Amino acid sequence: MARRHPAMNFFAHQESARRQTRRMVVLFTLAVLCIVVAVDAVVALAFGFAGDARTGRHLPGMGVIALASAGVLVVIGCATLYRIASLRGGGSAVALQLGAIPVTPDTANFAYRRLRNIVEEIAIASGVPVPGVFVLEDEAAINAFASGYTPADAAVTVTRGCLDKLTRDELQGVIAHEFSHVLNGDMRLNIRLLGVAFGILVIAIVGRKIAETGGRGRDGAAIAVLGIALVIVGYIGVFFARIIKASISRQREYLADASAVQFTRQADGIAGALKKIGGLADGSKLASGNGEEVAHMLFGDGVGYSTLFATHPTLVDRIRRLQPDFDAAEFAAIAADWEQPRRVGEAEGDDVSLAGFAPARSGRGASPVETVAHLPNADAQLAIGPGQVVAQVGHPDTADFHTASALNLTIPPLLAAAAAAQDHAMPLVFALVVDRDVGVRGRQRELIAHYHDAGTAARVDELAAHVARLHPMQRLPLAALAFPALRRRPRAQLEVFVITLRQLIEADGRVGLDEYCLARLVGVLVVDALAPAKTRVMGRLKPAHVRAELCDVFAIVAAHGHEDSEGARRAYALGLHEVLPDVKPEYAPPGDWSLVLDRALPCLDQLAPAGKEMAVRGLTRAISADGMVSVAEAELLRTICASLHCPLPPLLQQGG
Repeated sequence: MARRHPAMNFFAHQESARRQTRRMVVLFTLAVLCIVVAVDAVVALAFGFAGDARTGRHLPGMGVIALASAGVLVVIGCATLYRIASLRGGGSAVALQLGAIPVTPDTANFAYRRLRNIVEEIAIASGVPVPGVFVLEDEAAINAFASGYTPADAAVTVTRGCLDKLTRDELQGVIAHEFSHVLNGDMRLNIRLLGVAFGILVIAIVGRKIAETGGRGRDGAAIAVLGIALVIVGYIGVFFARIIKASISRQREYLADASAVQFTRQADGIAGALKKIGGLADGSKLASGNGEEVAHMLFGDGVGYSTLFATHPTLVDRIRRLQPDFDAAEFAAIAADWEQPRRVGEAEGDDVSLAGFAPARSGRGASPVETVAHLPNADAQLAIGPGQVVAQVGHPDTADFHTASALNLTIPPLLAAAAAAQDHAMPLVFALVVDRDVGVRGRQRELIAHYHDAGTAARVDELAAHVARLHPMQRLPLAALAFPALRRRPRAQLEVFVITLRQLIEADGRVGLDEYCLARLVGVLVVDALAPAKTRVMGRLKPAHVRAELCDVFAIVAAHGHEDSEGARRAYALGLHEVLPDVKPEYAPPGDWSLVLDRALPCLDQLAPAGKEMAVRGLTRAISADGMVSVAEAELLRTICASLHCPLPPLLQQGG
């Protein structure tokens, strides 16, 4: 079993993100106060506030100062809220505003296909939906960023330089680095930081516009002087914006680098990308003027800040943490290697990438041989432990990547193509819950035709025969692959889709465990995608605040994990003790378990990170109290964790 770095705990990282948010608020407040004081000083000078003390004419001046202070606060507050509101659409909104081009699931472009394959494999291994994929085509530098509020609305954007200059291993390292930000709650903090930075920079922006549009003559000169004064004052905002970004971003980059190594099996990939940034002329600096705003989100330094304002550790420091024997002289050698590029992957009609033609020198020999994991039998029993499951939350590693590869390789091409097509993604998900009983299937077909149309019902029938042959572990990953196409549907269609899916699984009068898992997971993702800015992935509640809901969920999990009532009762007590050690409520599994679970999980999602960690540990203990867990039970645990925004990889690692 692969070793996991103790500092990479998902819940500790989320708690750190919360502390950084508080730090950002404090620094933002301090920056606003400094700007207000500076503007007040300009206004005081302009209106002669320091006038003759003998006349006692200070009250009118104070009124002007108060008005100026209020005006500055309103402008900064409105600018901050406006910028955040402009990004309410989530990760794709950020990418599109920067001019990125979306990479569709059915792209025929060689470089784009390679990028999507990497993103899809990492998404499956991480237990999250496939994010939107974008490319900044006009940027020759090597850089990337992840944006969004939650994994359901996330987007991963890379520059053309990444596609043209990185090998597959190097690109995989960069994408794995960005997925660390997707999984650990960094993205929401980054979007808030975008709004905060814009708010405290707005005075400088307003001043520059005033100075540029100042007319001729005496009044025009006065207006221009006022604009220049505001620009000078605005540089206080520039200073604080850069300080805030630097104070929040640096350590997270080290953590994301370490996560990428843990996930991609070796350090050479991400280290190679960093070496090419240092060795090639384009580096990581963005050519457009957008680098300043998104500097804290980027894989590499996109602006060229000085040490004081640097949002990233130095390249040499980052590389030496990955490869302690690194010599900076390698930068020159990499530049020399790149002078003789060669093309790979050429095919007639392809827009061929130049990727991988001068790999960075690792000095460590060849990369480890790829292996592909074998999926457990559908009726297999797994021996899992709370410690291993908690360690897997938000932090996939080598074994998880191999499992994802196995899942990806064994999904039939016809179903993979359906997942990528916007017109077939919805019927594909419906096909995943079609019943084998002819009568039930007839009622389901009528429901689909009623809410959608006869053509959709026919496509569901066509896909159902192929879906029936899937391994149980392939169902949720296939839905995750279909999610990018689903997400592009209009809001009204998505709402009807969720209603239809729920009615389909209830068509036979009962809800199966596999049906519930699929419907619950898809429902959570759709809700998150429809209103990403409103979705909270980190709550504040303590376990005692949701005692009743915890009891219900633990009773349901214990009942599904054990055939005899005595074993379930014992599992319930063991699991609940992890979360509420001083509480001994009666074991009473609810009758309509799916309805109760749907009501309880949103409440548990409001737990603070430490509370969620205890809940995941307790749930694992409850479901595995008899020593073994079936594939279906493991999928239930994964679905509950996904509802708590604690993503688990497809295969739970076994251990004590």
